[in-house]
Amino acid sequence: MELGRAAAPWRGPWILCLLPALAGGQLVASEAAYEERTVTGVRGRAVELSCGPVAAAPPAVVFWSFAARGEGPPRAVAVGSGSEVAVAPGAGTLGRVTLRNGTLELRELRAGARGRFLCQGLFPEPGRLRVAYAAVLLRVLVPVSKPFVRPTAAAAAEGTAVALTCAVREGTEPLSFSWHHREPRGGPSVPPAGLGGSGAELRLTPANRSHAGWYACTVGNEVNNRTSEPVYLDVVYGPDEPAISVEPFSPEQGGFSAGEREDVVLSCLAPSNPPSRYVWLHNGSQVHTGQTYVIAAIARAQAGTYTCLAENTHLQTRTQATIVLTVYYPPAGSPGCSALATGDLRDVALRCRWLGGFPPARLRWVGPQEEEEEEEEGVMGMSFSMATSIQPGATTKNGSSFSCRASHPALPQGAACGTTLWVPPGSPSCVAAATKGDEYVMLRCRWEGGTPPVTLWWRDGGGQALGDPAPSAAVLVLGADGSLRGREFICATAHPLRATGTKCRLRLDVPELEAERSEVAVLEGGEARLACRRRGGGGGADLGAAVVWYDPKEREVTPGVAKYRLDWGEAWLNLTVRDAEWPGDSGTYRCAAANAVGTASLPVRLRVDRYPAPPNVTISKLRYTRARTEVRLEWRTQGAGNLTGFVVQRREAKKTPRRVPGPWETAAGDIEPHSRDRRLGGLDPAVLYAFRVLAVNHRTAGHPSEVQTPAEPPFEAYPAVMGAAVAGMLVATAASLLAVYWVARHRDALPRLHDLLFRTAGPGAQEPIGTPEDAETAASGEEGAAPAPGDSATPAQQQVTAPVGASHPPRCPSTQPVSPGALPPLAEPLSAPPDATDDPPVNVTITVTATP
Repeated sequence: MELGRAAAPWRGPWILCLLPALAGGQLVASEAAYEERTVTGVRGRAVELSCGPVAAAPPAVVFWSFAARGEGPPRAVAVGSGSEVAVAPGAGTLGRVTLRNGTLELRELRAGARGRFLCQGLFPEPGRLRVAYAAVLLRVLVPVSKPFVRPTAAAAAEGTAVALTCAVREGTEPLSFSWHHREPRGGPSVPPAGLGGSGAELRLTPANRSHAGWYACTVGNEVNNRTSEPVYLDVVYGPDEPAISVEPFSPEQGGFSAGEREDVVLSCLAPSNPPSRYVWLHNGSQVHTGQTYVIAAIARAQAGTYTCLAENTHLQTRTQATIVLTVYYPPAGSPGCSALATGDLRDVALRCRWLGGFPPARLRWVGPQEEEEEEEEGVMGMSFSMATSIQPGATTKNGSSFSCRASHPALPQGAACGTTLWVPPGSPSCVAAATKGDEYVMLRCRWEGGTPPVTLWWRDGGGQALGDPAPSAAVLVLGADGSLRGREFICATAHPLRATGTKCRLRLDVPELEAERSEVAVLEGGEARLACRRRGGGGGADLGAAVVWYDPKEREVTPGVAKYRLDWGEAWLNLTVRDAEWPGDSGTYRCAAANAVGTASLPVRLRVDRYPAPPNVTISKLRYTRARTEVRLEWRTQGAGNLTGFVVQRREAKKTPRRVPGPWETAAGDIEPHSRDRRLGGLDPAVLYAFRVLAVNHRTAGHPSEVQTPAEPPFEAYPAVMGAAVAGMLVATAASLLAVYWVARHRDALPRLHDLLFRTAGPGAQEPIGTPEDAETAASGEEGAAPAPGDSATPAQQQVTAPVGASHPPRCPSTQPVSPGALPPLAEPLSAPPDATDDPPVNVTITVTATP
């Protein structure tokens, strides 16, 4: 059997072609089965890939192919039928390939065998043939090579960052790393303490002297574990702060002492790598070089401070330590007494201190119960240079006095100091303030006085302590943000002589604002005062917020704006709106204040009201003067209402339909409220003007009056004409009555004239006739008395001109003769009505005729 290098399909039909040959054309293959599994192998070792279950019979025919991951289609590896086996020529890149009973064995496995193997097999079964496919995903693991350690530096200064990297050339991931450290002088190899060491990089941040030594790493995977060769890391450090020892050893508070004329040995030790160089200084002057300084037969003048200076020449660093060496002499000054709270602030530590001299002063505390005879129970113990006595606070009364008595051979009379324990009266005071532009909030609690001083500390609302306890005053600084809003803080106190402590509380909140009135009303033109003030924070929590005003357009009101005036105090700000305008100044003004924990805002509504409307005005008379350059205007008011003056406006009346009247202009604006007439000049005789009058109440104008144009001036011949007409009418009337009377009395003489004057009334007569003369007279009246054309009488004429279009047409006087007493007076026109149309005014002449 030959096997070519051509690629075979994963489920190719080649095996079906063998069915007639193997089964003699009598058996039919059953449905094909497919199986997938994963197998792991190690590079350089052997692995077996089976084509089906291990317990199953070997296939009659088997075909193996291989496809590397992501490297194109599969290629043939081996094919076998019974004892006949063929291996593809290129299969050597996978390792040493053998095929036995359908199982593919790869010896000396190579990394290139990582991929997917496909097995296609024909398994004979009773009465049928079964076709099976198996896909085997082969994982090839590479053993870990020997790692090696690479430090960033062979020697590092203490305090710097050092990293050690464990590297391997090959090995299948995931890889596990572990580190081992051995001290420079030997010892067991252990993991670095506190550094973990589970990754490929070991970081010593910062490096210290304990990190010096040998480092090795172990790398492992699923196949094997390998350990690197150790690498030495040197850490350069020091010198540390020197430690000074004195011989003979006679320590005392704050230093050492020595007897005069005694040999003193001073030794200094400052660990360093490389070793330190030592220099000794006495009172700041160099006196010796070396680790040990011997002072032979020390004198009193050699007392003072001794400084050991240690230097690391490699790092160019220095450290020093200083001691005080005292030569025996009596102490100077006097002892000092103090009292401090101790034992969870329940007890009092009485301390007495008197340093110097030799031997040290002997100190002892004496309580209040000790008298002059110094009873044994009053002695609280004795010590040298410093004496401390713990006094229980529960058993000590307020105002108890204690004294420290000192004795020294150089002082025959001794010395003493004392203190009195007492609790300050009152209670703590708490305040809060914003600092640094409201970036921080500082809480301060104070309660001064007392011995020992009162201890104070801050807690939050949940009881958690904030900051450290401090005597007399406790300060807590918090970053300002919105989370502090509404939070409560408690300042707790404690004193050994007081069984229960007192507290003060602070609540941080936004400023509280209050307005004098939530709504302010003012008449137009007046001043409105909007008052706003800030309430002080409860318990002293005043963070100093500034009050500002905003107008209805949310613009901040600043000093210097002409419209507003600002008056302010420490916690209040008043806004005065000058010359209030309607409706522009009406609206909601906002008073705002901001502190470090938030902002508060309070609206105040300003309502600008107009003055009540003045009464309406009606023009009663508007007439030109003779020259038509002035008009005489009279008016009257209608209805109730206050007023402060009148305004007369004029404009040119319309001339043609296409011309629009011009704007109104003020002809008179300073008219007193009691005036009802005005003479207005400066008119153009060739222009027809229209006038109107408005009543004004401060700044509120009423409804304008009707618009009217001036009437023509009165005709001056009118009295003469009227006089002549009246005289003629009286004469004509007398003559007529005499003639009528004579005709009535002499009917027979003039019958035709009598019939004409006194004929009987017709059927439509409305008034009964008493005499024939009455009937004729009535008939004559019904016919009308209009003069015939060509009347020889000379009439007296009067012309009255009025514009056409008036609301009431002009009435013409009757031409019938009337009695002098019944003649109605002719009312002269006062004014012309307003233009109802765009037509120009037309003059109409009315003629009145009187017959003498």
